[in-house]
Amino acid sequence: MVDDSYRIDKARARASFGRAADTYDAAAILQKAVREEMLSRLDLVKLTPAVILDAGCGTGLASHALQKRYAQSQVISLDFAYPMLQKTRQTANVGVLQQLKLLLKGQSQNLLCADIEALPLASASTGLVWSNLAIQWCNDLDAALQEFHRVLQPEGLLMFSTFGPDTLRELRVATSAANGEHYTSISRFIDMHDIGDAMVRAGFSAPVLDVERFTLTYDDVKSVMRDLKSIGAHNATDGRARGLLGRGFFEKLCASYEQFRQHGKLPATFEVVYGHAWRGKDKPQLEEGVSPIHFKPRG
Repeated sequence: MVDDSYRIDKARARASFGRAADTYDAAAILQKAVREEMLSRLDLVKLTPAVILDAGCGTGLASHALQKRYAQSQVISLDFAYPMLQKTRQTANVGVLQQLKLLLKGQSQNLLCADIEALPLASASTGLVWSNLAIQWCNDLDAALQEFHRVLQPEGLLMFSTFGPDTLRELRVATSAANGEHYTSISRFIDMHDIGDAMVRAGFSAPVLDVERFTLTYDDVKSVMRDLKSIGAHNATDGRARGLLGRGFFEKLCASYEQFRQHGKLPATFEVVYGHAWRGKDKPQLEEGVSPIHFKPRG
């Protein structure tokens, strides 16, 4: 039987990220570090995409970096929280003259409010799909990866990052001790090997994945929770507590979290999974019972 308690309430997640649009960049230290790492990996790739999809663009900083890197490309900034797209327009910091140049090139900002699991884009319409720390908010990873594969052109590149199961392990342990595991406290993140299997199922060949661990440190639990709130990372699972858990819960949470304190600081672990893969060339569609014949050149 499938445990639906970890299913993401998309309406709650969308509202949380919408409220965090103005505070996101100041608190998104980890997101910036991962974005910079992903951009550096593009240095190793020979790619000239006509269209780029930034899936889960947040405040649009990656979209702007990609537009600068691929000046002739059309970048589509997609997010399911509309206030994030409004912030993307603001963070572009494009003057009137630059706007005119972009319009003459047909490169005005392309903002799209939609869900990664159901992309409103034509098949084989993009050369690069980029997604930084977004697909963990999907309920159906297979659906998201299949959509990425569908909208990519043959020989197009998927590059993404997401969180692995060790993410916020300290907070997970502390909240479980505080609430007796009556409620879900943190999203369930998917293991790297399971992500790789899902990529193969989606049609990607020979996906490449690796893991990097980050540890942010805080003075107290309130600071941990404040940072998560600032980036919109609220508990949006269906199994969450629906009301205030009270002062007693928070006191137990703080007491339990203390077991992880080192050198006067409380750690918050984040396991980041990086992945990339190419969509292969499309095979010719043949009628049933018909097999292709390959001729070798005479040597």
